[in-house]
Order: sequence, then C-alpha cells, then structure tokens
Amino acid sequence: MKTVYVLACFLLTAVAAIGQKIANDNTLSVKVDGKDYTTQPRRIRVGNYWWVTANAVKPDKSLRIWLGTFDRRDALESGTYLVVDADKPDTKENRQKYEDFGKYKGIAIIKYVEETREPRMEYHVGKSQNNDETISVKLGTDGFLEATFSGKLAGTYWKEKATATVFGGMGRLINKMEDKAITKASGYDSDIDPEGNGYKKQDKKDEIILTDGKVRLKVN
Repeated sequence: MKTVYVLACFLLTAVAAIGQKIANDNTLSVKVDGKDYTTQPRRIRVGNYWWVTANAVKPDKSLRIWLGTFDRRDALESGTYLVVDADKPDTKENRQKYEDFGKYKGIAIIKYVEETREPRMEYHVGKSQNNDETISVKLGTDGFLEATFSGKLAGTYWKEKATATVFGGMGRLINKMEDKAITKASGYDSDIDPEGNGYKKQDKKDEIILTDGKVRLKVN
C-alpha cells in the first residue's frame, strides 16, 4: 500500500509540474451553504452541450450551469432563464410557464459536485429543481457574459462501490490522482462527476443552498 501511495503522489507531482494554469479574466463567486466559493469559470463542452463550469481542488469541486431552450439547444442571449429540474427539465409544467409568462429567454440547469472523502471516494451532489428560480444573464459588447443566481439544489450523497475499489485497484487510484492533477493544473474538471463512474447513491438527502452567485465569463 505504501508503494501505491508513493507512486500516486509522484504522478500527481509530475502532472502538476508540467501543467500550465490557463490564465483568464473570468470570475465566479457564490456562497455554498454559507461558505464562499470563488474560482475562474470556463465554458466547456460536456457531451453535446456547452456548460459554464467552475472548478477547484482541495477538496475537488465543480459548479456547472447550462443555458438553453426546451428543444435542447444551447442559448447565449441576454435575459431571464427559468431554472428547472436537472434530470427532467422539459416537463409540461415548465413549458407552460415558459410559454404563458413570455418573460423567459430560456431554461437553465445547475449542478454542484463536491468531494467529501479523498481521493474521490465520496461525493456530495446537488441538482437544480423546479422551484420557480431564475438566472439573470447579460451579454456585454466586450464579449463577456455576466450572470447572477441563487437557489436550492436537491442534495444527494455518493460513495464509491466496493467492487470499483477492489477491481479498479492501483490503476483506478492512479487515474484519480491524475484527474486531480489535471484539474489543478488546467482549471478544467476531469471526471469529477460520480454518476455512472462506479459510485452508488446513498439514502441520505439534503439541500445545498446557493446565494449571491455572480459569474463573469468571456464567451466571444
């Protein structure tokens, strides 16, 4: 076990040393359950969609925001976006609000992930719900997107499956340390999401409260 630990630490140091922090003028600040979270956000493609993503390490954290439409297209326009359920965004009720009120530019999804036991053994995950919350977005002539947000996320807890730990062995541990190093060196999250990655959702549930959220992100 000592050999595994030493090897993992060496890998973390090596990858971090060769990585270069990608500097930018982007900013994100928000209180997560009353605690300040500040980092540099980026806009990255996850699957078929572009997300505003803000990541940090020690512990690993990732806050993602998607702005789009009911026909699942990305959206980047000034206006008010209705925050919807991250897993079931296109319900009849949400579409009715969107069409009847006529004040929403689109819909938004928020997801927050935080490592609660190293190295990426357990996570606390929060997802937006249908709480009639909104995100206000403004696109400036300087190419920066500015957004403000607050809200309550449905919180769940995730723990690495015993089978993933046992059968993954040293290779899985090294991959985790490598992913951590990539996140630290580049600012981009690397496989931080526990869903579908060998983790089991626990019975415990709670709420994650986001307040005073502000984003400034270069998009053009």
